[in-house]
Amino acid sequence: MSPLVLSLDARIPDPAVIARVAAILRDGGLIAFPTDTVYGLAVDPRRDDAVERLYDAKGRDRGMAIPLIAGSIEQAIDAARLGARERRLAEAFWPGPLSIVVPAASGIAAAVRGPGGTVAMRVPDHAVARGLALALGFPITATSANVSGQPAAASAGSIDATLAARVDAVVDAGAAPGGPPSTIVELTPDGPRLVRAGAIAWDRVLTFLE
Repeated sequence: MSPLVLSLDARIPDPAVIARVAAILRDGGLIAFPTDTVYGLAVDPRRDDAVERLYDAKGRDRGMAIPLIAGSIEQAIDAARLGARERRLAEAFWPGPLSIVVPAASGIAAAVRGPGGTVAMRVPDHAVARGLALALGFPITATSANVSGQPAAASAGSIDATLAARVDAVVDAGAAPGGPPSTIVELTPDGPRLVRAGAIAWDRVLTFLE
């Protein structure tokens, strides 16, 4: 069955459409949506049933954590514990493709979290993605909209048909920029650690932290 397709202006998204999609998420739905890198898959990370749907749709290994995106730094702070250094990084690189690994709030489903109860969080440079998180009132998942092991989709039309049939709605706001995924970093007691290389060069992060 084909999913519901909702079109939006990427720069000035219609609040009514954003609210409609947020309602789908609130009810345990799975959606595909654009970010500042590629199209992603979103569920409410507080719902175990929705998170399971996400893993099943992607064929994702249950041992792999799921990154989150927030609508603002304030929303990220409400959902995770950002220390002083993490907040400095957030203020320098958000909105943008830098994810910071931080301890997750207790309400986030265990299957979303990584080792030690952490989660990779960022605020994207995309009005639709931020708007969905703000309308839900909580950060949303943002793993790429592809079957695990396949190329990420940079547009609504390039989402694999098998995957598209498993989502409740596709939010089409035109082509995403594409390119590398977000860079993921963790600030450990032993120093900063590059978890995944991506759109923001590791040297830039290190230079900022000096």
